[in-house]
Amino acid sequence: MPNPKRRHSKSRSAKRRTHYKAVASTLVECPNCNEQKLAHAACPSCGYYNGRSVVRVSDGAAAE
Repeated sequence: MPNPKRRHSKSRSAKRRTHYKAVASTLVECPNCNEQKLAHAACPSCGYYNGRSVVRVSDGAAAE
């Protein structure tokens, strides 16, 4: 297995890592209750996904 002959500088490593950053999750509006929810996930406030109830919700907390 080949190994590097010389050490890479800190700036060279940093240039490579410029694209390693945290990205905020995409929030969308629930069509059923108009609350903000994660995209492609069941709504935590009403339990609906894709027009039907998939999670039972009681007292505002999601119960699985």
